Amino acid sequence: MAGISFPGVGSGLQVSEIVTAIVNAEKVPYQNRVTQKQAEFTTDISAIGSLKSALQEVNTSLEALGDADNYQQRTASGRDDFIGISSTKDAAVGNYSIEVDALASSHKLMSGAIDSSTPVGEGTMTIEIDGDSFDVVASATTTLSELRDLINDDAANDSVVATIITDGTDQHLVLNSKETGVSSEIKITVDDIDGNDTDGTGLSQLAYDALAATPVLNMTEVDKALDAQITIDGNVTVTSSTNDFKDAIDGVTITAKKVHDIAGGDDLSKATISEDNSNIATGINAFIESFNALVDLSDQLGKSEDGAVGALAGDSMLRNVMSKIRSQFTTDFETGVSSSGKTTYSMLAELGVRTERSGHLSLDSDTLDDLIDNDPNKIQNFFVGTDTATGFVESTEELLEFYTQSDGLIDRRIEGNNTQISKLEKDVEAFNVKMDALEARLYAQYNSMDTLVAQLNNTGSYITQQLDNMPGVVKDS
Repeated sequence: MAGISFPGVGSGLQVSEIVTAIVNAEKVPYQNRVTQKQAEFTTDISAIGSLKSALQEVNTSLEALGDADNYQQRTASGRDDFIGISSTKDAAVGNYSIEVDALASSHKLMSGAIDSSTPVGEGTMTIEIDGDSFDVVASATTTLSELRDLINDDAANDSVVATIITDGTDQHLVLNSKETGVSSEIKITVDDIDGNDTDGTGLSQLAYDALAATPVLNMTEVDKALDAQITIDGNVTVTSSTNDFKDAIDGVTITAKKVHDIAGGDDLSKATISEDNSNIATGINAFIESFNALVDLSDQLGKSEDGAVGALAGDSMLRNVMSKIRSQFTTDFETGVSSSGKTTYSMLAELGVRTERSGHLSLDSDTLDDLIDNDPNKIQNFFVGTDTATGFVESTEELLEFYTQSDGLIDRRIEGNNTQISKLEKDVEAFNVKMDALEARLYAQYNSMDTLVAQLNNTGSYITQQLDNMPGVVKDS
């Protein structure tokens, strides 16, 4: 506080030092208590926040184990120059021989030579592929390049691409179907202004219908519209409008890339579909790693020995959440139905996950591998659950989210700590106002006392002087 900072004029007392000492006698202990409380709340927020993060990591690590698609997957091998192969988990395990007999191709037509500046002919051209058609109208002045643009720009055209090949002053119109397969064959009919729709003059020179009773072949077929064909295991012939064969073998997609020449010495392609359960061990190890990290953090936060006390030593929330998670490890979860029709149950340890003396988890790979080889459904049902029961993952996730979700136990505790910190800050403001008032009051009191002492000193000096001046008064020597 700004005020008198010099010794008392009348009393000689160190007023500032006295007032400061009295104020500090109240202020310092209070400040120490507040600082300690703020530190406790801040430390708790940090500690409980790190616990939340570790719990969320455990929750995240369970996601893969809770996804049924990650179990009993299939691996397809046998890719070579002739085929590509992929599979879903629905594919049957087995070995197959595959011969590529033909590749799919699109239909390609080319017109004869037409002068680039000469109108192609007036009339209407109808282009049809697999039952879908669109019309292009050519005027008396439409050139071949303009006809190309009319074809490509037509809003109804989603089946054919028109291009021009130029040879000197002559041009050739090329039509190519966008799709492959026999069904992509192009049919072109014309309504020629000259009344003859199939001759080789005017717009009719672009007519093409190989399937008509009387074929019209005024354009040249460059590439036939062909289906792809493969033979599986030497007996089953399968065709496809594309080079992809989906579910010719259940759950398997075969892509034809090159035709086999068996007579020329090509070997048949060999495809193998095998079961892949590597995701199971990967998922369990990820869970174990995240849980062990949680155990390490819990030990650190809850430590109360050797003179080093953790931030959450003796904390009921830390103790409860760890206890509840561990109880999941000894809970039976439904895993299937026995041959006698009874529901079967298993605990985590039966899958090879062990709890060590330290509280950490470890994996007995031999136990897990044996179960994967003999009963992968049991593992899937344990983690994912069945139609009638919740699995380990969902049950544990619900437990963890009770603590970690927005407005969960941890968030409410952090919010409570922040509320207490805000209250302390307001209390400090009020206390500082109180101390300012005390300081002002003390200065007023001591200054008043000092003034009174000065007045008394002046009065004493005056009386002494008057006595000294009285007749007959003898001063002490």
